[in-house]
Amino acid sequence: MKTLVIGGTGFIGPHLVRELSRMGHSVSVFHRGSTQLDLPAEQILGNRRDLATLHLKADIVIDLILGSATQANSVMRAFRGIAQRIVAASSIDVYRACGVLHGSEEGPLEPVPLTEDSPLRTKSQTYPPAQMDLLRKLFGWIEDDYDKIPVERVILGDPELPGTVLRLPMIYGPGDYLHRFHAVLRRIDDGRRVILFEEGWAKWRSPRGYVENVAAALALASVSEQAAGRIYNVAEQPAFSELEWASKIATACNWNGVFLTLPKERMPAHLAQPGNGAQHWEADSTRIRDELGYREPSPTRGIDSAYD
Repeated sequence: MKTLVIGGTGFIGPHLVRELSRMGHSVSVFHRGSTQLDLPAEQILGNRRDLATLHLKADIVIDLILGSATQANSVMRAFRGIAQRIVAASSIDVYRACGVLHGSEEGPLEPVPLTEDSPLRTKSQTYPPAQMDLLRKLFGWIEDDYDKIPVERVILGDPELPGTVLRLPMIYGPGDYLHRFHAVLRRIDDGRRVILFEEGWAKWRSPRGYVENVAAALALASVSEQAAGRIYNVAEQPAFSELEWASKIATACNWNGVFLTLPKERMPAHLAQPGNGAQHWEADSTRIRDELGYREPSPTRGIDSAYD
């Protein structure tokens, strides 16, 4: 099977390419050429705006950097009548729970764990403006109209070209652009004996995934015919709280200090967390495990390798 990976030189891509190659598939990587990696794949340089004019051939197309309906429509036009299926990397941020956390959705908290049938956001604003500015600086493919909900609708709504959507978690591991564990690691490296946590955020639970495991889920979905037309959450089980994650990091670093939780009103202003921490993001990944037989290839290695 010939597989084309769009955006395959970033955080997840190299692991995905190597996994597909290990499974015996012929892999091509389409990217802008800003990153050069030694990958077991043909490398095709170009801009995604030109996909329709390049006449690329592939049985399966995996797009890791779809951020808008415009981009999704472009991919479908380029590979309709050519590819057998499009696999799109989406995000847990499509759920209404994301909007509740960030204050853009009114009403009660969403129950967790979130399943593939949980309500989606009703507002197009995925993240607050300041957070979007940061994401655009880190990820060149994120545009002003970033929203994974219309991406999913386009990918799954084509009668001629089947699609598969994977809603990815907060991904950690070597090469994480967002440095998700940096706040705790910095304080440990500074020799702090006490690290403060706001009580609400200490309890907050979100879906996470080690980068190699997330890549394995994408690879499995791409080669599984029964994944056509399906949506899958990808997340480790169980979902640990922020304080539990910090404790795991501390253990891996042989740190013997103390985590101290305080009410929000007693937290220093620079450590206060925005948003509604009562809205958890814990996600249920039963569907991909039951339907496709997904299991994490590295179930115990992740936290120890997060900052290698």
